[in-house]
Amino acid sequence: MNKFFSLAALTAGLMLSGAASAQEQATTASSNGSYRPIPNSDIMFRKTILRAVDLREKQNKPMFSEGKEISRVIIDAVKRGELMAYRNDSLTRTFTPAEVTGNMSYAEASAGLSDEERAAGFSDESADDWGAPKPKKGSKPVAKKPAPPPSYEYRYKDLYQMELKEDMIFDKKRSRMYHDIKTITLVVPSTLASNTSGIEKPIATFKYSDLVKVFRNNPDKAIWFNSQNDAQHKNLADAFELWLFNSYIVKVSNPNDARLDEIYGGQQQGILASQQAAADLIEYEYNLWSF
Repeated sequence: MNKFFSLAALTAGLMLSGAASAQEQATTASSNGSYRPIPNSDIMFRKTILRAVDLREKQNKPMFSEGKEISRVIIDAVKRGELMAYRNDSLTRTFTPAEVTGNMSYAEASAGLSDEERAAGFSDESADDWGAPKPKKGSKPVAKKPAPPPSYEYRYKDLYQMELKEDMIFDKKRSRMYHDIKTITLVVPSTLASNTSGIEKPIATFKYSDLVKVFRNNPDKAIWFNSQNDAQHKNLADAFELWLFNSYIVKVSNPNDARLDEIYGGQQQGILASQQAAADLIEYEYNLWSF
């Protein structure tokens, strides 16, 4: 009898231990943004890759169609509280919807006075007082706080730059390579005239698993536009699943966490390194099947 109870207790303990381990693994996987996480025990090879996606490219225009831009779908979901926005791809700190709106806004530059107006004796201070009554004699002038320039949100069509973080994984159980997307980041392009900084500015980062839910819950808006057949538009979630977009590699995991253009000393060298990195990954997968 004692042996029976001991065996039952051991079995129950193993089941509880296995359940706890599975729960821990699932929690860890869901926290990194993966939609279909692959168990660590099945991973033979993994490389973390950062890709840039230019939505103006011909292959990417179906997810950037008029009125149904992917940037519109994402930002609108944030504004109505359906989607959580994160500060970076570590996914540890979040933005409020108001902060996301601020990140995708720009201040209008002050026009100021022309050279002719300055030569005529006008100053920026006097320009602010045009039309104002003159102060009385003996009264002290009141210092005026300059009004901040008005700010405007970028149009959804202006937000044509995205960054996609993925793990390229070879699953030894299924004997195939997977693109396990983790996060997608919306970026203010550096080429916009209103972006006076001249550098790309991240708006917010989003878990891919959260984005899939948003795309599925809004099938009338989250559309990959099929220009050949209006009856065959696809959901954006399916477009990412089928890899119906073009991208180029800007970073492959490395000890310095540096981008390719930083490693190779320039934008042109970075483009060449991106093409080489893509070829190397394809060759690695081919060699797995060859030997």
